[in-house]
Amino acid sequence: MKTFVAKKEAVEHNWYVADADGQILGRLAAGIAPILMGKSKPTYTPHVDTGDYVIVVNAEKIRLSGDKAQTKQYQHYTRHPGGQKSVSFEQMLSNQPERVIELAVRRMLPKNKLGRQMLKKLKVFRGPQHNHGAQKPEKLEL
Repeated sequence: MKTFVAKKEAVEHNWYVADADGQILGRLAAGIAPILMGKSKPTYTPHVDTGDYVIVVNAEKIRLSGDKAQTKQYQHYTRHPGGQKSVSFEQMLSNQPERVIELAVRRMLPKNKLGRQMLKKLKVFRGPQHNHGAQKPEKLEL
């Protein structure tokens, strides 16, 4: 029996839409990441991008469990001395709710070129509307 290896040209990418309204951030990201990687398909190949596109709507209505909404911090570095910046979850959610979901999913993907390519298939929108209706996305229940 031979091992199946997916070819980049033969992979078919589907589109899914997930509603983040009332969802817990980590559980939503843990459901989206395998779909972006293609692990939900029988044709999964680790070195080929076999994943599907995922559209997330209502990003501003995401929530965290426990008291993490008040204590969670997002840190980044400006590459200058003393350049560590920190932003709370509440500030990030009010200013950039799309970024909250993108960061959670990005950290669950591979840390290489393939992971960056997979992350480009994630489309996050603030409200209930998205501009990918022509792709006829299917509803994704997580």
